[in-house]
Amino acid sequence: MKKIRKIAVEQNFAAISVGKLNELNEYELQLGPDVKIPGKVFCSTALGTTGSEFSFQSFAPGTETGFLHSHKSHEELYFFLSGKGEFQVDGTVFPVEEGSVVRVSPAGKRSVRNNGTTPLLMLCIQYCSNTFSQEDATDGIILKEPVKWKVSPK
Repeated sequence: MKKIRKIAVEQNFAAISVGKLNELNEYELQLGPDVKIPGKVFCSTALGTTGSEFSFQSFAPGTETGFLHSHKSHEELYFFLSGKGEFQVDGTVFPVEEGSVVRVSPAGKRSVRNNGTTPLLMLCIQYCSNTFSQEDATDGIILKEPVKWKVSPK
């Protein structure tokens, strides 16, 4: 089974690689003794994120999530990176493809399937709903320091 590779870790950052997106099918997420999800990898623990969880997932042609799920307090954003498929929320089914983005509130009952002929690649970001404020939208600070690029030792 494929593993996440750490690239660099310092006090104020961490960088990882999940590898080539066309190799996501080499991951398998074990949720319990009877629940294995092929092609899915959660990344937040490896990065040490403190405000969200995210995962990559590859659905082979003809495969699907296999279950509906919702959340207690987490909203999710689904970014479709390649392929074609269908998404279902609360019984409404609609097409998704490369470039599609879907937001689902915590209570939404959701599932995904690949009804195409190539892998359907997805990035899902999960975060606590109703926490982003107008002040957060202007949180960035542009620093008056020059950007200097230097080659890092390997």
